[in-house]
Amino acid sequence: MRLQGKTALIAGASRNIGKAIALTYAKQGADLILVARSMSDDLVRAAKECEALGVRALPLAADVADYRQVNRMVEEGLAHFGKVDVLVCSAAIRPHKPFWEIDYDEWLQVFAVNLHSTFYLAKALAPGMMKRGAGGSIIALGGLASMTGQPLRAHVVASKTGLYGLIKALALELGPYGVRANLIALGFIQTERRNPEWYPEGGGAPKGDDDGSTLGATPLHRIGRPQDVANAALYLASEDSAFVTGDRVICAGGRYM
Repeated sequence: MRLQGKTALIAGASRNIGKAIALTYAKQGADLILVARSMSDDLVRAAKECEALGVRALPLAADVADYRQVNRMVEEGLAHFGKVDVLVCSAAIRPHKPFWEIDYDEWLQVFAVNLHSTFYLAKALAPGMMKRGAGGSIIALGGLASMTGQPLRAHVVASKTGLYGLIKALALELGPYGVRANLIALGFIQTERRNPEWYPEGGGAPKGDDDGSTLGATPLHRIGRPQDVANAALYLASEDSAFVTGDRVICAGGRYM
């Protein structure tokens, strides 16, 4: 098993991509701290599904946009498992609005969730990873917005671009301690969307592989699946990527081209 003996903390783990990463890590032997904003049925169910695969899973509630809640949650997780080897930051929001209609609170909220949360989580966990010097890995989920710019989401583009900058800075500073930091840039992924207004490019509803508007710009001619992202996250968490840091894995079916 590629993650045997490791403990991973996954923020945004109750469903969709975060849950797929959790289950993939569990199949590879990792114990898990699963974090969501509330102790929902989805989060508890995800933890039980991971435990059914033979690992330990601790569900914890925290708003990762609030550093006080992050620090409390991390303390509880470390008290339970004693260490965290892998951090996955998958919490994000992507509201759509013309630049001139974005108000100050909306701008700050997008940055708090999409960017500041990774800083808070890394700040809380990196010292332990550095002390152990045993190959810690920090993985952030970004998007093509961090590479291309997109209309109607200036706050999302700015936060995701900043996220990649943060990852590169972490890679440089933590590398001498054996800790790696990388970003996965996502394309269009088929997920359950409880905020359909965030996805106007897909008609506001989940689409299948026959969605021509999306597939026409995707060389592989299919929409991404949560498992595709989970496979990339497994690579970055494992020793298979031991010489990869400060980098960006593009998981978009070639859509960036």
